[in-house]
Order: sequence, then structure tokens, then C-alpha cells
Amino acid sequence: MAARALGWLAVLALIAGLGAAFGYAPREVVQGNVRRIMCLLLPGVLTALLAFAVVFVGRVGYVLTEGQVWDRLALAAAEPGVLFTGITIVSGSIWGKPTWGTWWTWDARLTSTAVLFLVYVGYLLLRGMVDDPDRRARVAAVVGILGAANIPIVHFSVKWWRALHQPSTILGPEPSPIAAPIAATLLVNWIAFTLLFAYLLAARMQIARLEDTHAG
Repeated sequence: MAARALGWLAVLALIAGLGAAFGYAPREVVQGNVRRIMCLLLPGVLTALLAFAVVFVGRVGYVLTEGQVWDRLALAAAEPGVLFTGITIVSGSIWGKPTWGTWWTWDARLTSTAVLFLVYVGYLLLRGMVDDPDRRARVAAVVGILGAANIPIVHFSVKWWRALHQPSTILGPEPSPIAAPIAATLLVNWIAFTLLFAYLLAARMQIARLEDTHAG
């Protein structure tokens, strides 16, 4: 019931976010309507980083306790984390083409995000290659903990290196000023993405629990 309620809340929030992005947020003076893609890109990357932080918590929890619930938590968070990172990369490319004149450039932020995506795709593939549950959980713990080291690199890359990418709009060391309607729209979409992540996490945890019960 809780997962279903989260699902419906996520749907309603996503609809509200879509309406705010196209009906409330004003057209950007310089970038025009292409700026609206930020309502997808920014919540996507923040939710992806949240998901991978949960993976880290799950992996540390497993190392300390060897409890399978922590392993299930890490798996359940990694899958939507990869999904949201993919959304970030695709939406960023769509934004980059009219803004930078190219779909992709080896900018520090883009490159570190691509590395993050590949690390956790590899994490999921590695889990699928190991049959023994305990060995799979131990190997995944190593990759999950080491992979988390890339999270601050993604976030601070525009501060640490000269980059084409704009500075962090929010949660950065030097946040950029945002007009109130745009800030409200980004917040609504961030809440929507977070609710969607919470729903996917809860649903995947239930599936993983059933899989473990069946395997046992």
C-alpha cells in the first residue's frame, strides 16, 4: 500500500511539475524555451546523486552487518540511479546542442557524469555475473563504496577544473541566483523526481525480498 501511495503521489507531482515547466516558468531571455529542459536535467542529476548516496549507505550497512536487507537496499537504489543518470545525460545533450553547438563535449562535469553512469552500470552487470548471494554482495559492496567517490567529483567538477559547463545552480559552493518562478518550478520537479525515486526504491525492495525468499 505504501509503495502504491508513493506511486500516485509521484504521478501527481510529475503532472504538477510538467504544468509548472510549461505554464508557470517564464521563457528565458537568452536561451528561450530550451531552458525548460533544466526542469528535467537538474532534478534528474540531483535524484541520481541521491540514489547513489543510498547505494553507498546500503553497501556500508552490508559491510558492517552482512544483513541482506542492506544489499537489497543498495540494489534497489542503484537501478533508478542509473535511470536518472541516463535521463541527465540525454537531457543535457538536448540542452547542449542549441546552447553549445554540440551534443557532447569532454567537459569535466559531463565526463565525470558519464564515468558515474558507467561505474553503476558495471555495478549492476557485475551483480548479474555472480551467482552466490554472499559473494555477490561482498563484491558489490566494494564497487558500490568505491563508486561513491565519484559523487563529489561530479558535484564540484565545475569548481575544481576549468569547465564549459555552467556553475552549480543550487547546492554549489557559489549558488547562482534564480528567479522565484524558476526556482519554484525546479523545486516542484525535484520533489516529483524524489517521490518517483522513493516509489521505485520501495517497489524494487519488495521484488528483491520476494526473489530472496524464492531463492531460499
